[in-house]
Amino acid sequence: MQALSVDGVRQVYHVAGRGPVCVAHSGGPGLHWAYLRSPELEERFTMVYLEPVGTGESGRLATADDYRLDTYVRFLAAVIDHLGLPRVYLLGHSHGGFVVLKYALEYPDRVAGLILYDTSPVTGPEFWAAAMAAVTAYPQRFPDNPEAAAIPAAFQQLETATDDDTISRALAAALPIYFADFWSRQAEFAPFRAGIHAWLEPAGAQDPEPFDLRPRLAEITAPTVVIVGQHDFIGGPTWAAQLADGIPGAQLRVLPRSGHFGMSSSPPSSLTRRHKSCAERKGRPLAGGSGAAGERPGNRLDSMDGVVAAVFDAGLNREVTTNRGLFAADPLLGGARATAS
Repeated sequence: MQALSVDGVRQVYHVAGRGPVCVAHSGGPGLHWAYLRSPELEERFTMVYLEPVGTGESGRLATADDYRLDTYVRFLAAVIDHLGLPRVYLLGHSHGGFVVLKYALEYPDRVAGLILYDTSPVTGPEFWAAAMAAVTAYPQRFPDNPEAAAIPAAFQQLETATDDDTISRALAAALPIYFADFWSRQAEFAPFRAGIHAWLEPAGAQDPEPFDLRPRLAEITAPTVVIVGQHDFIGGPTWAAQLADGIPGAQLRVLPRSGHFGMSSSPPSSLTRRHKSCAERKGRPLAGGSGAAGERPGNRLDSMDGVVAAVFDAGLNREVTTNRGLFAADPLLGGARATAS
């Protein structure tokens, strides 16, 4: 664990892996960062995982009104400046995608590449109506499962939570909707569910500024890969397609057996097979089929390893932006060593 001070507020981050530096911003807002950790990406990148302000070991802001997008962008910018590198790669999941998109527009010269994962270029009435319609319809996907019938009510508990404990319990109760098929893999996902932790103030904050970056997406010139779970009910293929269509040269990759937490829900496969299949895919379409909203032919991947393959296929790791030996091992991440490449 490493930290710096941003306007007197503690900002914590963790480092693991080797290779070009990629700064990862988790979602929520208000969700514990650790779900975003990716050993696969650490094979090729020095991953810098932020604990977003208001969560975990990072500091707290003076009021709930301070938790707004511009604040998260400011803290991200401070971390990147602190790293002392001219350009870094950025990974943003869900709300973290909003943060890295805004950063990329404000500081284009500092961005070597973008990984936008289960996120959207816009929120607002249409976005939230689509998400809530998916919540309401969720029991119909599993008509024989009485537990699935309880998910809409569990999701509504997120709106009425009164403290960190109650919002964490509410999120754990609603968690199945965030996965493509939680019920057939409950034992596998049990540790993830038990470890869910969220913080009420950042999670419940209302940003007064409308979020719609679609008119500015064409300004993004960094190599970009957009990754989305086919069954993501909130940051799904419709919104991913808008990102991929709006950002020049962006690559869209769909995880057909994943929901909102693709890094945790995609079927595992070996790193050896990943590297082999990545090499074999060069110059020809990926296997897959069609059906996703906005889907392009041959862009479907079937595992979290596919996220890594998508990053390499998009060419995001070709620029030499190493950590130059600046980062020490992080004991909290199992002593993973960050080394220059």
